[in-house]
Amino acid sequence: MRHRSHGDGRFRAEQLKGCGPDCVFEAGVLVFHPENIELGANVYVGHHAILKGYYKNTMRIGDETWIGQQAFLHSAGGIDIGARVGIGPGVRIITSSHAEAGRNIPILSSPIELAPVVIEDDCDIGVGAIVLPGVRIGKGAQIGAGAVVTEDVPPYTVAMGVPARVARERP
Repeated sequence: MRHRSHGDGRFRAEQLKGCGPDCVFEAGVLVFHPENIELGANVYVGHHAILKGYYKNTMRIGDETWIGQQAFLHSAGGIDIGARVGIGPGVRIITSSHAEAGRNIPILSSPIELAPVVIEDDCDIGVGAIVLPGVRIGKGAQIGAGAVVTEDVPPYTVAMGVPARVARERP
């Protein structure tokens, strides 16, 4: 039996599509398909985070963004993260899912649907939150810890819960 792998995730910054000055990659960071990942200046990527690029579409992370420990960003559908965004430890950002193809087809054999995630400037994504495919989080929005974001979040609002709902506007 032949086994395949996507590689071990080890990388060098020069393999990235773009990497601004003064980026920090802590120990244990894994990067897959670095040729489709672009980081701005002063980006921090915490211990054991995984930046899972894809053979198509791009992961773009803006200047001064902070990605916490053990975060998992999967950009099959594309990820666009603005500047000065805080992504808490353990956050999951997912851009693909299996379509429902009927009971006669195993879910894992169903077609994969891709949808981009956009997180605009100045947002904060709380510890352990999950952002699902096709979501846009507006500028300055805050997502509560453990929230599951299934729908767009308007700018300058606070969303929390499972599924995440807007609780209030930010002052």
